[in-house]
Amino acid sequence: MITIETVAPTTALAAGIVREYMADVAARWYQRPATDDELSQALQAEPYSDLQEPTGVLLVAVEAGRPVGCAGVRFLDGVAELTKVFAAPSHRGRGIGSQLLRAAEQICRQRSMGTVRLDTRAALAEACAMYERNGYERVVPFNDEPYSDRWYSKTLTADVR
Repeated sequence: MITIETVAPTTALAAGIVREYMADVAARWYQRPATDDELSQALQAEPYSDLQEPTGVLLVAVEAGRPVGCAGVRFLDGVAELTKVFAAPSHRGRGIGSQLLRAAEQICRQRSMGTVRLDTRAALAEACAMYERNGYERVVPFNDEPYSDRWYSKTLTADVR
């Protein structure tokens, strides 16, 4: 069974899954496994210490005590920005990414964030497909992130239960 937990970026649970995420993204960028130096540089270039209250949140998908996915949200001026959305390769195709998206969106609704946005790359085809399946629409670039070539946004509706 998968559970979604909010964790501090400083925990071992967070560090392990974020490192796995960065290794996967870097390997796709380099089209080969990233070296330890490249991975260290990537982790420095994309810090995530702000993914905790009040500036954000870090969610980790856990199965049998092991992290198998993550998603971060940064709270900006009236907009939430998704980052580090990831499911471990061994767990892809099980809907973990969509579970993390729904959990992140629920947190955004609770904080009265009306828009969620993100940037990514077309090379991360599975991620792009997941965002589109979950109602994210491509938009014009909202930042100049050098590794991104796709930008998405979703307007959140009020939770009607």
